[in-house]
Amino acid sequence: MKTNQILIGWSSRNVSTDKPVAIHGQFFLRISEKVRDPITVTVLAIDNGEDSAIFLSGDVTGFYGFMVKMIRDRVRRLGPDVPVDKLVLNATHTHTTGDIAFPPGADYPCDMERMPTAEYQEFFVASIADAVIEAWRGRQPGAVAWGYGYAVAGHSRRTVYFDDTSKRPGVVGRPGMMVDGHAVMYGKTNDPMFSHYEAGADHFVNLLYTFDAAHKLTGAIVNVPCPSQCSEMDWSLSADFWHEVRLNLRQVHGQIFILPQCAAAGDLSPRILHYHKAQARRFKLKKISERQEIADRITAAFNEVLAWASKDIRDALPLKHEIKVTELTRRRISLQEYEDNVKTLSELEAEPFATEGSAKDRLMQDSTLSVRRLRCRRVIERYPEQDAHPTLLMQLHVVKLGEVAFAFNPFELYMDYMHRIQARSPFEQTFVVQVSGDESVASYDYVATERGVAGGGYSASLYCNQVSPVGGQELVEATLELLNRNNSANEPRGADSRAPVSGEQ
Repeated sequence: MKTNQILIGWSSRNVSTDKPVAIHGQFFLRISEKVRDPITVTVLAIDNGEDSAIFLSGDVTGFYGFMVKMIRDRVRRLGPDVPVDKLVLNATHTHTTGDIAFPPGADYPCDMERMPTAEYQEFFVASIADAVIEAWRGRQPGAVAWGYGYAVAGHSRRTVYFDDTSKRPGVVGRPGMMVDGHAVMYGKTNDPMFSHYEAGADHFVNLLYTFDAAHKLTGAIVNVPCPSQCSEMDWSLSADFWHEVRLNLRQVHGQIFILPQCAAAGDLSPRILHYHKAQARRFKLKKISERQEIADRITAAFNEVLAWASKDIRDALPLKHEIKVTELTRRRISLQEYEDNVKTLSELEAEPFATEGSAKDRLMQDSTLSVRRLRCRRVIERYPEQDAHPTLLMQLHVVKLGEVAFAFNPFELYMDYMHRIQARSPFEQTFVVQVSGDESVASYDYVATERGVAGGGYSASLYCNQVSPVGGQELVEATLELLNRNNSANEPRGADSRAPVSGEQ
């Protein structure tokens, strides 16, 4: 076998259940009423005889630390030949998946029938372990190609106002949920004080295609900076727009494997906030759903890139999977914030659970109250600990394959951090992957930018951020250090190294 010969193995599993199961992703708990389309986990194992990487993607909200440990422990037990330390997980960040996290506060009543969370978790972990082992043991000589295209999917979901919205007359805050300021998550854009969106958008689709030894397409990694949340309020299990992506591509290319990755999109979503009427008319006349339109755009990018990327298929490439434990500066809780939350928690604990309304209505109200209590408790717990533990430990994974690199992080990472990494990366293409799962990080909180924290709002408040903007930049620098390590063939650059064209300054 030639040096650096690429070996590739694929596998997938349907992890849906017809039983009613808790759905994770909103402030309130939902119980699934049906399976709208399959929840899928997909695994790609790549090996070149020198190093390896096992990519795992799930149509889930995110992987909590305890869940990552459960998966790796099971693979170690059932597949001792599998290099578990090379397993990296990522979520598509759908909000319509079975709950693989512990219930968000178990002190509320639930009169609706549902599968016990532990039972679903056991089924989920067993399915993933089987898929990982199958993909690893099924490796065969293959090849890869790569490129990027464009698809409009994500949009900024943080609106900014000329005034501080928390100081408006009659405004009642929502302690335990968010602390709005000049910025608001999903704020109204027809407000006379609306100024602008906080962030832009990123329409890149990064693609890595895989082929068998005869160069027949077998699958692809599809990296899009947008969470799959078109159907985020549904009471049904669904992979969201990734289901339509899979259907589209398999109609053209046969039963290929699709491994979705959500690039940094902590401040992005598929929602258009200021063009509702025009969008509704567009969908009506086209007779198309939002999910299908996004899927069609991703499909067009996939096919366009494949047409030219397949002119450069490689069956042998250097592969290096590097892992580093790094420390990120935490977001500090002030004395005033601590005292405010002590007071708020007392008030929330005095508020009774619902006694009227349907079982569904009571569940929504009670689970929201419980989550607000839990989030206040977490802030209170962090305050006395922050001096002793000023940093958060995380395990950083970087996979280098030829001129392509993958950089993983366990957070809902604001888009700016991704651009900082990609702009300075020595690689031709750098796939940044968020919500990747880390045993050492309990949950996948947001990492907001400096301007995000200054504006406030959901995703940029003390309830949402364990890591500060300083820690976010530390993540950028640590990622770049790994990208540049042992990489003499790709000289690092601090800025765009292209020569200026005529007329540029």
